[in-house]
Formats: sequence, structure tokens, C-alpha cells
Amino acid sequence: MKWGVRRARFQTGLREAFQRGIGIPVEERFFRCWMKDRPGAAWIERRGLPRRSIERRLGEALVLHVNPRSLIRDFNAKGNGGKKPNSSTFLWEGEWDQSRGDLRRGSRYRFISDLDEHRDDLSRTERFRQLQSRLRAGKPWSSYQQGLLLDSEAKILAYLETYLGFLDAMAREGFNAELGKDDLGVAVTREGRLLKINRGLHRLAMAQRLGLPSVPVRVRGVHRQWWDDVVQGTRGDEALARLGEALQACLPETEPGPRDPSQDLGDMPWPAPKVPDAGGRDVDHPGPSPDQHLS
Repeated sequence: MKWGVRRARFQTGLREAFQRGIGIPVEERFFRCWMKDRPGAAWIERRGLPRRSIERRLGEALVLHVNPRSLIRDFNAKGNGGKKPNSSTFLWEGEWDQSRGDLRRGSRYRFISDLDEHRDDLSRTERFRQLQSRLRAGKPWSSYQQGLLLDSEAKILAYLETYLGFLDAMAREGFNAELGKDDLGVAVTREGRLLKINRGLHRLAMAQRLGLPSVPVRVRGVHRQWWDDVVQGTRGDEALARLGEALQACLPETEPGPRDPSQDLGDMPWPAPKVPDAGGRDVDHPGPSPDQHLS
């Protein structure tokens, strides 16, 4: 296990060193060319524009605040033939925004809800049974990235209690964006709507379970068609200013996509929201009752 952990950390460090020493400087050189509309700027834009360079210019303008219970649709790579947009670029081509998953029925929300409902006996959760089954089969779950090896039932319970502790801390203190490794990532569709991408899904599920009024999300990419409609052929500071302004009107996508399964899965109830009061205590928040549904 320790050699796997060391290998994973070495690979991560090597990847980050390459980006700092070679990747980012090259991206910056190309991006400055685009910013000044020099020869080759059109080619650079067709290549998608480097995401990190745009993030450095716009900073907090890429952060939006949304109701977590409205952010229920995510990018579904399976419905897009397994194709994923290039995460190093900011402009995303293709039909990726036409196939959407439903986070209310996703594995993370089921996991967090299961923990909350069986908090007095975590051995009754679906995840405990799954991990216990692997343990009994002689294949305990492990994560080299996290340095975890769940080779006993006690370790499985401790692992689950950690997630339950995160949930309870969020209930007491609200959403703390600094606690996670990554921001909650979203992408903007061709219609200018927000889809969740694979960053911070457990924390979003916790915020949804608790019914927090708002969470910060960071835009990681936008559909090229929406970009073209917004910037209208401009480049440099003017294009970025138009982008920052247009992002403020973007709201979460709540509808299924044209490439989603045709069957109607129906509405799904949320539990009664809980938010911390001024004294840090958990209180029921006035709002929808458990039997009310989100369309």
C-alpha cells in the first residue's frame, strides 16, 4: 500500500511540476497572443483557449452562487459516447451538453442520504455492505490517492463516520469552499445554463441534503456556441468583459437533455432543509416540507 501511495504522490508531483515549468508558460504565451489579437489569434481561439489563463484573468468573476437544489443536472459522458471535453481548454465543442444526468438520483446523493438516514448504525448503509462484501472476498477497497486501505470493518465504519462528520460540520457551519481540494465545477451549455461537472460532487450532495440556500460554483468551461453569441467576434479584454457580464445571468439547467433516456422518472422529494442559525445551532429552515417536490 505504501508504495502505491508514494507512486501516486510522485506522479501527481511530476504532473504539477511539468505544468509549472512547461505547460503554463506555453499556454500564457499563446493566450497573450490572443489577448493582443496578433497573427494566429484566430487559430488559438479555435483550439479552445487555455482555461488556466482565463481563470487567472477573471478570477472571482467565474464564481457564481446558486441554490444547490437547483443544480440537479450534470454532464453525462455515457450519453455523449464516452467523450469528454478537454479540461485544459475553456471553449468546449460538440454535443456534450445534450446528455445530462440527474444528480438527485446519482450515487453521491444516495450515499450521503443513506449515511444521514442510518447515522445511528452505519453498518446498515448500502456503502457499508458493498465495502464489507469486498473485504470478505479478499479484495478490500483502497485508494492510493487518499492513502486508504479499508481492510477491516472498523476501518470501513471510520471511513463512513468521516463523511458523516463532514455533513454535520456543514450543517453547523454552512458551506466552506476552502475545505475542499477543488471548487464545485460547472460548465455553461449552448443555451447559457449551468451543468455540474465532476468536481466536488460529495460536497454538493451534502449541501442538497441539508437544503443550504446557496453554494459557490466555478465555471470551468463554456460551449463554443454560447461563447460566440456572447463575445460577437471580439477578443482580448473586451471579450473577457462580455464573458464576465454574461455569466452573471447563467442559471442551473433543470431540464433533461435531448439525448437523455426518454422515460419519465418523475419528481423527487427533498428532505426539510436545515441551516445553521446565528449561534451555530442546526435549525429547521422555513421552506418546502419533505413531501414537496422539485420539478
